[in-house]
Amino acid sequence: MSREKTKAVLNQSVSDLSKAAALVHQVHWYLRGPGFMKLHPKMDELMDGLNSHLDVLSERLITIGGSPVSTLKEFDELSNIELETATWDKTTEERLTEVVKAYKYLSDLFQEGVHATDEEDDDVTNGLFADAKGDIEKTIWMLESELGLAPGL
Repeated sequence: MSREKTKAVLNQSVSDLSKAAALVHQVHWYLRGPGFMKLHPKMDELMDGLNSHLDVLSERLITIGGSPVSTLKEFDELSNIELETATWDKTTEERLTEVVKAYKYLSDLFQEGVHATDEEDDDVTNGLFADAKGDIEKTIWMLESELGLAPGL
């Protein structure tokens, strides 16, 4: 089986995880105000998690015969995650809200991956997408709790 849908979602994930990591890194650098001391290192943890998912999904794509996008230009062209030039005028809440938005998008994308891999009978990649989705959902819950929001994916 060619697994074209699975390969496409994997490559979309490579692009979006790369751009999400850049967004989190931007937040890491531009955070200011109350909560900085705990949120600054938390952004490092989030970047590590995104990069871990990126590595696993990229290697899976290669394993099943695909070719992951790998340039900043490709990431920018393919990704659906918004990233603007940073400024100092955003609040911590605004910055965390941007991260939550990106993570909710990733959760939806990984669900697309679950569907594609179900359709193409790829249980291994299905498990990778399911695990990534669970991790992303947990992070959404934590970030929204930091923002004072009740759980509600």
